[in-house]
Amino acid sequence: MVKDALTYLGIAAIGGTAIGAGSVALGETERARIHQIVREVGIRAGWWRARDPQPGDYWRRCDDARAAGTAPIHASEPGYRPPLDRDGDGIACEPYRGM
Repeated sequence: MVKDALTYLGIAAIGGTAIGAGSVALGETERARIHQIVREVGIRAGWWRARDPQPGDYWRRCDDARAAGTAPIHASEPGYRPPLDRDGDGIACEPYRGM
């Protein structure tokens, strides 16, 4: 668990340094590329979703929402329904972080 926390902290430090330096030293095209790379890493790591919930979204199972890149879904967003929120915290289809 500590190792995971240090890994995430290290990734955040590297990413923050790159973004900080890029925002000062690079042009708009380069900053856009950095943003794209950081977003792709975040999606692969499960930190960000690939697709925002859309009006009319309905997911029968969380696996379907995850496959579409829409999970997790917050109570105020389209597609949220209590049966998908196992722990009742207002966030459906959360990623499972087993130990």
